[in-house]
Amino acid sequence: MSVVAGSVILRKDTGPGGIYARLAELGHGPARFREEVCSRMPVKAETTVLHIPTGTPVILIRRTAFTGEGRPVEVNEMTLDAASYVLEYDFDA
Repeated sequence: MSVVAGSVILRKDTGPGGIYARLAELGHGPARFREEVCSRMPVKAETTVLHIPTGTPVILIRRTAFTGEGRPVEVNEMTLDAASYVLEYDFDA
């Protein structure tokens, strides 16, 4: 919060480029990301919100954005219907 206090990042519409553009304007643009991915069975509230049957697994993704200095500046947690998404990653060896 110390990075974004009083900025447009706290608004629902952060403008063109989204929060990453606003973080860059504040001098804290993301330089790298880390994602943690796991799957599990949904809790009741998730089946309701996602409109999925009780037995459908969900995928959880927690993405953390870091500045070049290693400071975390954003955490985004996503819960996805595992039957509706394909996760594809492309990276150098």
